[in-house]
Amino acid sequence: MYYGSNSISDDERQEEERVMTVTGEGIVTAEPNVAEVTLGVVTENQDLATAQQQNAEAINQVIQALVNQGIPRQDIQTVDYSITPQYDYVDGVQQFRGYQVTHLLRISVDEIATVGRVIDSAVEAGANRVMSIEFSVSHPEVFYQIGLTRAMEDALAKAETLAETVNAELDPLPIKIEELTGDSPVMYQTFAASSGGTSIEPGQLDITVRVRTKYRYVE
Repeated sequence: MYYGSNSISDDERQEEERVMTVTGEGIVTAEPNVAEVTLGVVTENQDLATAQQQNAEAINQVIQALVNQGIPRQDIQTVDYSITPQYDYVDGVQQFRGYQVTHLLRISVDEIATVGRVIDSAVEAGANRVMSIEFSVSHPEVFYQIGLTRAMEDALAKAETLAETVNAELDPLPIKIEELTGDSPVMYQTFAASSGGTSIEPGQLDITVRVRTKYRYVE
């Protein structure tokens, strides 16, 4: 009795293997509306207790100045506290100079326009380290979804172009979609001190989303 063959023909196998892989990219430009400022106080003294006390007094003044600028206390967090012995080298000989105490704060600022004023008030109150200013958006997932849609549209457009180039018929429904992870969005900013106060230029934030997709096509 003949039951037939379950083997796949060469033509069918070739048709199954006709898959193209393309990468799509979607970029969304957003205006930052949140800033995180890292600043603090560094004190030095031969006596550790004195260095700690001076640092504590200065950092409390900085915190109070930030609160006076309308920053809620929950938006002021300690991100680093360290004590480091300091040494000088004289004629190749290590000599103890004292202790350095560092206390850094991270301040969340919801109003971008006030960042310069916040920094100035902290410096006036005793902050002697301004480490960084990072800008972001309050709801990045909204912009990510837009970027994801654009990335898929870009991938499909590329696949259609490739299919047209080889005179093939494309199935627009992808058989596989993979999100490609990359670096977090980066904001480049500048700030400069002047007699009129610190000026902050936040620029714009580019959120880039990339996907790798696979499509079937038939020649």
